[in-house]
Amino acid sequence: MDVLFSVKAGGSCNTAVEVVCKRGDKRKIDSAEGGPRRKRRLVTKDVEEEHTIRTRAKTKHRKDSASTSAVTGSCNTTVKVVWQRGDKRKVADDEEGPSRKRRQVTKDVENIEEEPTKQQEFEAKYKELDHIGQGGSGSVFAGHRRADNLPVAIKHIPNENVWFTHEDNNGNTISIEVAIMLKLSAESEGTSPYASLLDWYQMERELVLVMERPIHAKSFWSYLRAEGVSMTEEEVKIILRQLVDVALDLKRKDIFHRDIKTENMLIQTCSDVPRVLLIDFGMSCYDEGRLRRWRYFGTVPPPEIYTLWGYTAEPTTVFQIGAVLFDALHEEKNEFDTIRFFTSGQSLPKGMSKDCDDFLQMCLKKYPINRPTLEQLRNHQWLR
Repeated sequence: MDVLFSVKAGGSCNTAVEVVCKRGDKRKIDSAEGGPRRKRRLVTKDVEEEHTIRTRAKTKHRKDSASTSAVTGSCNTTVKVVWQRGDKRKVADDEEGPSRKRRQVTKDVENIEEEPTKQQEFEAKYKELDHIGQGGSGSVFAGHRRADNLPVAIKHIPNENVWFTHEDNNGNTISIEVAIMLKLSAESEGTSPYASLLDWYQMERELVLVMERPIHAKSFWSYLRAEGVSMTEEEVKIILRQLVDVALDLKRKDIFHRDIKTENMLIQTCSDVPRVLLIDFGMSCYDEGRLRRWRYFGTVPPPEIYTLWGYTAEPTTVFQIGAVLFDALHEEKNEFDTIRFFTSGQSLPKGMSKDCDDFLQMCLKKYPINRPTLEQLRNHQWLR
């Protein structure tokens, strides 16, 4: 089918498009937008040929570029050929300005949603509340899980305070605290003596740990200093027996906590017998049974740090258990200090039974070779 284009440009808004199409032996002349709509008329074959010759002569110099050219008037109306289907063409008006390149967007790209960040994931799952603690590596806040209001403790650790790392089975480098808490959760059966790790998020500037927050629990340090609290030797024995059991469990799992102290022990008092939970594994490491000669990071260092230039896991743990007992029984709330104890004669608590005094002095021996093992400590007469 023959298709002819005659484009007239003139006047401010009088651009007209005249399309002449052949339908059998008759043609239709239609005015597009130029002015008043013209009546249809039938054109005979002779008139049609004369009109065709005259029209072709006027537009011959533009014929080659007619499919891509545009004629614009003062009102910026643009006429362009957009596509061709078979032997027919469609002319469309675009009043938005210069024509833009067509681009194809697949359905998959259109439906892509931006992946939420770790911060958004954390905030969507947990609600953070009041500040409840401060340690050497980070801050701890109370909170709850949005889905079921489960109480949680949220620990924020700046990346520069993540001092120890571990390479997991997939070759990823993660915080040693995360690695050890995941190991303890996987290997613990029944009621665990450790605060469980529920979630963790490695963000751009900090590590966020979400842990179990037992109700009716406070640190042993706070418990000892609460108004009106005065623990008897028998009550302290219940706490120390559990602490020795926890230390034995860590030894079997080849884990060295390295910072056992009253601040890192939670005492849960919702039952008749206080329950001990050990927390804060930020200074911990895997025990390889070797002498460690580099810097000690714990709060209560054993004396061999200053005299033998090295320490091992089990004798250090036994010494720290003795320091916990010292703090628990000392009436003056005189916190144990290694240097003061061995240099200025920091006195032992008064009023202890003979078995308790023997237990404490065995733990605080100056040389690690003279201290008992954890098994020997558990079988000591005082804990029976």
